[in-house]
Amino acid sequence: LPLPSSWSLLLCDCVRIYDEGKKAWLQDCDDDGETAAGGRMLRLMQILDVKDVVVVVTRWYGGTLLGPDRFKHINNCTRNILVEFGAVPEKEPTKSAGKGKKMSSRNK
Repeated sequence: LPLPSSWSLLLCDCVRIYDEGKKAWLQDCDDDGETAAGGRMLRLMQILDVKDVVVVVTRWYGGTLLGPDRFKHINNCTRNILVEFGAVPEKEPTKSAGKGKKMSSRNK
């Protein structure tokens, strides 16, 4: 399907691999013109503690600027695919934040 000449395809990709032999992370990202998007994807992958994963997010640009919302869409897409394919490790349940804290008289 040909696209109008004013449209372009942007590919943001990110790789995060753990090398057991070197006990080191091999990670990199590329924005393909979507400034800072690859770095944000990599940061999300670090926060989620995923390993041995390559993620590529594509976006058609047809002239409508998305502003900062583009990062939300790219990160949501990245997170959804990592969860769907089981790349996000299970975490131990954490204690509730408010448990054991004393309440001041104003909060009662």
